[in-house]
Amino acid sequence: MDLSVNLAPYHKLELRLRNPVMTASGTFSNGIEIGKHFDLDALGAIVSKGTTIQPRRGNPTPRTVETPAGMINAIGFQNVGVNALIATVAPVWARWSVPAIVNIMGYTLEEYGMLAARLDGVPGVTGLEVNISCPNVEAGGLEFGQDAHHAAAVVREVAGATSLPFLVKLTPSVADIRPIAEAVARAGAHAITVSNTIPAMAIDVQRRRPMIANGFGGLSGPAVRPIAVRNVFLSSSVVDIPVVGSGGIMTGLDAVEFVMAGASAIQVGTATFLDPEAPWRILRELEEWCRAEGVHSLDEIRGIARRAD
Repeated sequence: MDLSVNLAPYHKLELRLRNPVMTASGTFSNGIEIGKHFDLDALGAIVSKGTTIQPRRGNPTPRTVETPAGMINAIGFQNVGVNALIATVAPVWARWSVPAIVNIMGYTLEEYGMLAARLDGVPGVTGLEVNISCPNVEAGGLEFGQDAHHAAAVVREVAGATSLPFLVKLTPSVADIRPIAEAVARAGAHAITVSNTIPAMAIDVQRRRPMIANGFGGLSGPAVRPIAVRNVFLSSSVVDIPVVGSGGIMTGLDAVEFVMAGASAIQVGTATFLDPEAPWRILRELEEWCRAEGVHSLDEIRGIARRAD
């Protein structure tokens, strides 16, 4: 059985994973703590917390709340900043064999370019994941990922600042994800992650106040999986770069569903809050399913739901 994946087949450095199971940004910290208890090198890749130019303390608490079949979070990109990440975290990644992909986010095109340039050539950093679900302060707060023109501009900025392969993480907060996927692919993205959390809200009826301190947050978990599967299906139908599926993956069968929709790899996020071993368990379950079904490579089933039309 060959479960290896190349997430940047058109890039000179490529981005090869031994298997398709990745951790999702924001749910795994930077892998340092959990790496003391689990074999990170057995996974396909880890994705860092969202990284910004300056350190961020994040939003006030409470900033997470459980909901039916999921959770809402509004962490606010709490992180140590890119310089501290390079000084203290990247040297640890450099000792691992698992690829470490740094999720970056900026509020202006310039910030995206600065982050990409700062991380270029840093030992331990294998690639980037560009989060475009961020408000563009130069466009009145509209998320970069909600407009094809702005999304493509971010990609061109990053591509011009780094030699690293990079994924672009799309937002589901659009009427149709296909124009955005096409725009970032044309602009030079090597792969896309589909997709981020969905804007949501929960209210404490006793206190008569929002349960998240700043009102709103992003919904993740099994509740969003059918939406994410659809977005992977749609995105993979219009681009020829790899698609990484993300959203509510809890089991190996969930991973199979995303691959059948067109994903080359998958990210495990919220599941790790329930079960810290979830990425490894999901990988085992995926391998067991492949053996039971006589599948020797994910290429045999990738996008098969679309081909069945």
